[in-house]
Amino acid sequence: MFSSRSKDAATPSPAPAAPVAAPAAGNRRTRPLSAPSIISADMVINGTLDSSGDIQIDGRVEGDVRSAGLVIGDKAEIQGEIHAEDVTVRGKVVGRIRARKVLLAATSHVEGDILHEAFAVESGAFFEGNCRHSEDPLGEDARPGADGGYDGDKPAAMFATLSPAAG
Repeated sequence: MFSSRSKDAATPSPAPAAPVAAPAAGNRRTRPLSAPSIISADMVINGTLDSSGDIQIDGRVEGDVRSAGLVIGDKAEIQGEIHAEDVTVRGKVVGRIRARKVLLAATSHVEGDILHEAFAVESGAFFEGNCRHSEDPLGEDARPGADGGYDGDKPAAMFATLSPAAG
C-alpha cells in the first residue's frame, strides 16, 4: 500500500541467468575454488602427498608432493620431488621441481633441478641446480633420461659438471 512497487513487481519473475565466467584463453586447467590443505609447522609427514587442489606446507615433508597449487612456507622443508601447476617456494626444497609456474621467493633455499614453463626468482633466493624450460613440464614425456636431461625436451643449453683434472 505504501510501497513504490507495482503489483506486477510483487509477483516473482524468473531471474535472468547469471553470466557464466568463461575460462581465460590458454587456461589449461579448471579447478573448483576451495581452501588449501594445510600442513602445519609442527607436522612431519613421511610419504607422498597427492591432491587435486592446493596445498600449503608449513611443516616438513619427506616424500613427493603432487598438487594443483603448492605454497611452501618460510620454515617448511620438503625432501622429495614436486609436481604442480603453480609452486611458490619460501622455505627449503631438496629435490626436483616440475611445474608450469615456479616462484622462488627471497627466503627460499632450493637444491635440485627445476623443469618449468615460467620461472621467477626474487633477489636473495638460494638455488643450486639446473633449470630447464619446457612447454609441458608435467607431461608424461618429461621424465629424466639416461643422460640426466629430460626426454622430449629440446635442449636449451648443455650443462656439464666441472671437476679437477686427474693427473
